[in-house]
Amino acid sequence: GNEKLIALTFDDGPSSTTSDVLDILERYGVKATFFLIGQNVNSNTLSIMQRQVRMGCELASHSYTHQDMTNMSAQNIRNEMEWTSSAIKNSVGVDVKFFRPPYIAVNNTMYQNIDYPFIQGTLINDSENSTSVQQRVNNALGAAKDGQIILLHDFQGNSQTVQALPQIIEGLKNQGYTFVTVSELFEKKGVNPNVEYKIWSNANGQHHHHHH
Repeated sequence: GNEKLIALTFDDGPSSTTSDVLDILERYGVKATFFLIGQNVNSNTLSIMQRQVRMGCELASHSYTHQDMTNMSAQNIRNEMEWTSSAIKNSVGVDVKFFRPPYIAVNNTMYQNIDYPFIQGTLINDSENSTSVQQRVNNALGAAKDGQIILLHDFQGNSQTVQALPQIIEGLKNQGYTFVTVSELFEKKGVNPNVEYKIWSNANGQHHHHHH
C-alpha cells in the first residue's frame, strides 16, 4: 500500500477537446475519470465515449444541464441524475458511480436526493482563459498528494489544458504517482466513498463537510 495514487478528472465533455485529451492519455498509458454533462451525450459524441471505455477510463455524472442544482426541487434534481446516468448507460453500457456537482454547489436537498458519492477535487482554475498553460501545470503539480483528485476541464475549446496535460502527467510521474480512476482510488485506498453529506477531494479521508 505504499503506492502513491492520483486521479485525473475532467468535467463538461464529451467534446472534440475530449478527443485531444484522450490522445495524450493514450500516449502516456494513463486512465482518467470523465464527469459528463448528460445533454452532451449524443450520436456525435458516442465514438468518443466508446474510446473512453476502451481505454479503461471511468464515466461519471456532472448533471444533465449543468445548472446550479441548489436552486432545484427534489424532483428536478432526481431527473437530472436519472437522465444523465440513463444516457451514459444507454450509450456505452456503463453504470455511473460518482457525481460532481455543477459549480461545486451543494445543499442538503441534493445530498438527500442523489445516491452517488459527491466528488470535488483540487481546482486548477483551468476553466479560466486567463490561467496560462504554465500556471495550469504548476497548479496541478503543486496540489499533488497521495490519494488526491485533480479537477480539470475538457469542454469544447479548452486547448490550454490540452497543452498543459503532457507536462502535468510527466511531472506527476516524476513525483512517483500512479494514475487511477476515481473508483480505483477508493478501492485501492480501502475507503468506502458512500458517506452522507460529504464531498471528496482526497480518498485518504480528507473531505469537506457541507451543512446548510
